[in-house]
Amino acid sequence: MLDFTSDIADDAPSSRTTAAAPVDDRALLDAYSNAVIDVTDRVGPAVVRVETGPKVPDRRERGGLGSGIVISPDGLVLTNSHVVGTSKEIRLRDVEGHVGDAQVLGVDPDTDLALLRANGVRDLPYAALGNSKTLRRGQLVIAIGNPLGFESTVTAGVVSALGRSIRSMSGRTIEDVIQTDAALNPGNSGGPLVSSHAEVIGINTAIINGAQGICFAVASNTAQFVLSEIIRHGYVRRAYIGVAGQTAPVPRRHAVLAGVENKMGALLMQIEPDGPAAKAGLLPGDVVIRLDGVEINGVDDLIRVLDRDRIGRRLAMDVLRLGRLRTIDIDPVERKPAR
Repeated sequence: MLDFTSDIADDAPSSRTTAAAPVDDRALLDAYSNAVIDVTDRVGPAVVRVETGPKVPDRRERGGLGSGIVISPDGLVLTNSHVVGTSKEIRLRDVEGHVGDAQVLGVDPDTDLALLRANGVRDLPYAALGNSKTLRRGQLVIAIGNPLGFESTVTAGVVSALGRSIRSMSGRTIEDVIQTDAALNPGNSGGPLVSSHAEVIGINTAIINGAQGICFAVASNTAQFVLSEIIRHGYVRRAYIGVAGQTAPVPRRHAVLAGVENKMGALLMQIEPDGPAAKAGLLPGDVVIRLDGVEINGVDDLIRVLDRDRIGRRLAMDVLRLGRLRTIDIDPVERKPAR
């Protein structure tokens, strides 16, 4: 009979052998993964869940759910105006599960942005707003939010396009919008779109239903403008002339007779009584083709020109009336803030 006991004992590892040191997984990850992990660690704690509606479920008043980003240690939070809506009760839930009330400092439906302040808290984790003008197509971006109620969800993609325009809830056009293919869902609205430098370069705002990988974010430079206006005035100031109109083609023969190059203009459909347009003598049927030296090729151009810098200034407006070119002086006033 053969005895293999000694051989087996010799092959067994020595009890004195030191256990292998744990491997650092980060060293095995590629640069892309490291970038996403770093941004998540730095910005993730500043992302909050925005809850609206009564704390106790009420059949008559339905609550909403979205995301927000803390942008200052004293509790300033940016989110979407459509997330806030008209709710009087707003709560913020952080990544650790702490819930606190918040108040609305101001909303701007024209850019779908709202500014909140968390009540009774200080020294919150926060993220910095970056310069969206430095973005390039193909650049890595990370979105953090609460899609479909799943908290602290991270998704990544690239900047698909820059300078897009989308229609806001108020009907106005939001300019300089960022298009991304980061996987966003309902609940991501109001959350941050972050660069690889951990700077917030957009506020996620819209998703095209039925389309994969086509999502939009309001640029951080637009958010910075809205933020400063709300802090100073409680709302975003814009000029107002008291008209309702639509984009309409300019008949070629009228353009030739008037000596203008416009193929399109802003056709005025209604004039508000006692408004700046009525006082200036504008009439329904007039087609605006130029305002303050800026060519107007539609209603969106007219709205864009009527910014805060033209409040209280007398402006020259060129219109086509029955095929004839007329120049009318108009005095825009400050538009009433959104309720």
